[in-house]
Amino acid sequence: MQRRALHVICCFGCLDVLVSAFAQEGHPLTGTWSGDWGPTPTQRNHLTLVLSWDGKNVTGTMNPGPDAVQIANVFLDVTNWTVRIETDAKDQSGKPVHVSAEGKIEDLSSAHRKIIGTWMQGSTKGDFRLTRD
Repeated sequence: MQRRALHVICCFGCLDVLVSAFAQEGHPLTGTWSGDWGPTPTQRNHLTLVLSWDGKNVTGTMNPGPDAVQIANVFLDVTNWTVRIETDAKDQSGKPVHVSAEGKIEDLSSAHRKIIGTWMQGSTKGDFRLTRD
């Protein structure tokens, strides 16, 4: 009987450690994501997103710094782990441009998970790849 009680206590202890580890991870989009986007494999633009979860919504900044853009909308579909990002920014000449991106979270259980998908900036379409730092 004592052996069984010890086994049960050990199982609950291990479960508690696992739950704590996942709880510390937080929302799957929270963090700094870096990578690039572009219309071709040789034409790339550096990209950094800083995303956070406020308990209700995901908010964020694209390319933090003097030319930072507040991200207008971030949608996460947990049924298939797809992400959609929409915002308005400025192109290289300073003209307003709409940005929309849609991707899928890969390596979800990794701290350095990835989002890979399609990027549309104005009329320029490309792909993007981000890794969480």
